Amino acid sequence: MPPATIPETTERLSRPQQVAEAIKSWVMANGWGPGHRLPSELDLIARFGMAKGTIREAIRILEAQGLVKSRTGPGGGVFVHQVSEERATALLGNYFYFQHLTIDDIYQIRKVLEPELAASLAGRLSEPQLRALEEVMTCYAEPASSSEEEREQHIASLRFHALLAEMSGNPLLRFLIRFTANMLADITVSRRLYSQPNHELWSTGLDYQARLVAALRAGDAVRAHAILNEHMQNAHRLMRLQETVLTQRFLPEGQII
Repeated sequence: MPPATIPETTERLSRPQQVAEAIKSWVMANGWGPGHRLPSELDLIARFGMAKGTIREAIRILEAQGLVKSRTGPGGGVFVHQVSEERATALLGNYFYFQHLTIDDIYQIRKVLEPELAASLAGRLSEPQLRALEEVMTCYAEPASSSEEEREQHIASLRFHALLAEMSGNPLLRFLIRFTANMLADITVSRRLYSQPNHELWSTGLDYQARLVAALRAGDAVRAHAILNEHMQNAHRLMRLQETVLTQRFLPEGQII
């Protein structure tokens, strides 16, 4: 078997990185899915014309990326592995760790994507799916009586949107919406945006979600889009106000924004 050709687009990468990229392309070209066992180390050495150390480092790179998994013992080897949404979210979240995202950054994305999601799901959800959304809403059916309960309600209300995204047949849209919901939850908790109760945010959010479920159940895509668009506009306004008030509250005396 002649050695495989390393794509020219990877020439600036180290040799192990080049081989890792070539293995990824090879897996895709062969249609191998999660659980498929890669050829042996000797076969990989022969195919790519590289030293044992280079092949092993390439496999380590792919393992770090979560794309393959090694197993030892009988029946062991290197297997194609699917990256979980949780791991992808954590890795992407690490990228934004030092980006200092704002409420405006998050809602710029939410206001575009979520109304489109709602319209696409109108009339397509089963009754059990609709009831699952309503079940989440019971977690904040009454206003919070403490800052800790306010925190839990904020997170639960975002879980409603993450669950709605999970029902989408578009994996990219599903991931992006769930990711932004997670980022907003992180911002809410890390900046203690829940520490001052916001009755208007609670009551309007609950009302929008109830009306949205009704529109989804009725199969009214136009109405579902309009409701969620208005919900995002209102939530953005109130969350931005919450962020501003609390930022001013925690500034040292005499310092202004």
